Amino acid sequence: MAKDAERLSVLRGLSSSITNDLVDKGRTPSGELTDEEVLALIRRAVKQRKDSIEQFTTGGREDLAAAEKAELAYLEVYLPQMMAYDEVLKIVAAKKEELAITDAKDKGKLMSEIMKDLKGKAEGMDVKNAVDSLF
Repeated sequence: MAKDAERLSVLRGLSSSITNDLVDKGRTPSGELTDEEVLALIRRAVKQRKDSIEQFTTGGREDLAAAEKAELAYLEVYLPQMMAYDEVLKIVAAKKEELAITDAKDKGKLMSEIMKDLKGKAEGMDVKNAVDSLF
């Protein structure tokens, strides 16, 4: 029962975020967001939970970190599966070759192009690490 209450709380919070986002965008609270807009809200909530977990762990508050981890697990169910690092590395290497980038000063250009292609499909940190590993 306690787990259902936790999940309900997370989903209510997400529903509230959707309503707030609709109002912020000048739409009616009963309106609808696009799938991309909802995914962006979920990603933002996931990022907030991860930041909180890191801060609570650093501060020695494992009890609060555990609660955030439980909420994070409920939210991640609604996100698409992210690409594995090996797949990201292959795509980054192919894009580097395609753009004929050989100098480390062009890492930003490569990163920008990759993030356009992999937005919502790969973790930004994985893309950054893959780009860094090739220079």
